[in-house]
Amino acid sequence: MTERKPRVLFVDDEPHIVLAMSKRLQAAGYDVITAEDGEDALAKAQEAPDLIILDLMLPKRSGLDVCATLRKETRYDTIPIILYTGVADEDVARRFGTPQYSLQMWGGDAYVRKDAGSPALLKSIGELLSKRRFGGAAPTTKKAPAPRKKKTRKKRR
Repeated sequence: MTERKPRVLFVDDEPHIVLAMSKRLQAAGYDVITAEDGEDALAKAQEAPDLIILDLMLPKRSGLDVCATLRKETRYDTIPIILYTGVADEDVARRFGTPQYSLQMWGGDAYVRKDAGSPALLKSIGELLSKRRFGGAAPTTKKAPAPRKKKTRKKRR
């Protein structure tokens, strides 16, 4: 029996970012659903993703508004949401409050800057899916090696 891939909803209004990140996520072992605006994101969330990645600045509804809307419904309570943005931290703070405040206020689980690159995003995805216990570890999470047993010396008399 084949194990189902974790399903990620990736939401961004820039088509080249959607295409590039979809390819990276698929290569990392994820099934990817995409949306290009806030309204489409809410509609696609009904396809039961295991994790949602939201750009902050989206047409129709902001990523923060989408996040807050999803958090109001119990069926989305356990779905991790990553706020993903290219906006500088200072601009985010001026518009929405600090990244930490935005996470607490709007219900996100992680905040990743686009300029941090896909490794930072993949790391956050793996950590959040592991916490959610999606069939054990997420594809990007490596299993830690077993601890070594300490050798004890026998005392000489």
